[in-house]
Amino acid sequence: MIYAALKLVHILAIVLWVGGMAFAHFCLRPSVQPLEPPVRLRLLRDVMRRFFALVLWASMITLGTGLWMIGRAAKETVRAGLGFNMPLDWTIMATLGIVMILIFGHIRFALFKRLNRAVEAGDWPAGGAAMASIRAWVFANLCIGVVIIAVALLMT
Repeated sequence: MIYAALKLVHILAIVLWVGGMAFAHFCLRPSVQPLEPPVRLRLLRDVMRRFFALVLWASMITLGTGLWMIGRAAKETVRAGLGFNMPLDWTIMATLGIVMILIFGHIRFALFKRLNRAVEAGDWPAGGAAMASIRAWVFANLCIGVVIIAVALLMT
């Protein structure tokens, strides 16, 4: 029962994270393009601030629940007198998940700070450059997230 509940929380956190990136990239970004840079960049900064707060929680929940589920499977296997070899799909998901967390850390703690500083200073070209970098890394993370979902569905 606990395993099923943690797996549900794990998947919901991933849905929030990957779905939010898809929304931002394919819906929000094109919708704000016609806005003038000061309005567009302030809006995107405010949206990203809220979204990144959620992603911080989602990434930590995903990491924690994933590690717990792997640990539980390893513990049960060892209790049964067998050696634990993590399945390939789990290894791929865990590795790519950690890569996603590292990319998110770069987005949130480096690139977003640049965007925020530029918006506060009214430096719209610097803000646009920071937003372009954020957009590129979010798209990379979105692609990795889709690969993880494909691995989870196709390899298990």
